[in-house]
Amino acid sequence: MLKHRFITALILLPIVISAVFLSSTLCFAIVTLVICLLAAWEWGRLAGLTVFSQRIGLIIFFSIFLISLLLNFLTDQSSIHFLPFGFSLLIWLSLGWWIIALILVLTYPNSAVFWQHSSFLRIIFGILTIIPFFCGMLALRQYAYEQDHKIGIVWLFYLMLLVWGADSGAYIFGKRFGKHQLAPKISPGKTWEGLIGGLLVSTLISLLFAYYFPLGITYQKLFICSVISVFASILGDLTESMFKRQVRIKDSGYLIPGHGGILDRIDSLTAAVPVFACFMLFIF
Repeated sequence: MLKHRFITALILLPIVISAVFLSSTLCFAIVTLVICLLAAWEWGRLAGLTVFSQRIGLIIFFSIFLISLLLNFLTDQSSIHFLPFGFSLLIWLSLGWWIIALILVLTYPNSAVFWQHSSFLRIIFGILTIIPFFCGMLALRQYAYEQDHKIGIVWLFYLMLLVWGADSGAYIFGKRFGKHQLAPKISPGKTWEGLIGGLLVSTLISLLFAYYFPLGITYQKLFICSVISVFASILGDLTESMFKRQVRIKDSGYLIPGHGGILDRIDSLTAAVPVFACFMLFIF
């Protein structure tokens, strides 16, 4: 399993880097849209949609919503504080959703009483997870594009490295030193030692990035954004794990060998991207 994960990561990493750095705005947006639609298909399983036609209906809804957002975004890339079709509102709403998700995670399994029998509620949770992620990805990628094509690209790549570093650090430190479980009722494999290790690795990445690739923001603000985003990424991971545990599945899908589904790979980013975008673009 570990061998498959490593081989798949080696294949996917150049693709991701190319999509972020080398692709045009339209190509990047389309790739992000496809990823979100695949994630929405997998979310149908988490929402308890067992009938094929129901999941097709969910995909049609997401397709209309995301394509409408994309078309409006492409017509106005100049403004980041007044994004068309409610981009800003959706990114702000994501903060509220992740606060609610934190409460659901902290009180699980008791919290499941309120949503486990409602596919509608779980679909709403999926909308609040996937749509703001799409908005945040495009908003970060295109930030200040008219002034400098590279600023948003570097921000987005920094965030990805930060989340991947935290995830890898948590895995390595957790395997080596993990003794105290972080969320035993949701994900028994995660430990507090792993969390500390992930924070140490992400802090190192933040320091190196701030020194070699200045992001146009003071390090104090960058550090605050980074720490909050790392905690958000952990919450995103735990939230998906909570929904998977409730429907008794290990992976959200089987698209990526050794890694599970699309949601399994972007669960951390679904929370980190809109939270980072909100702080970097609107608060700071």
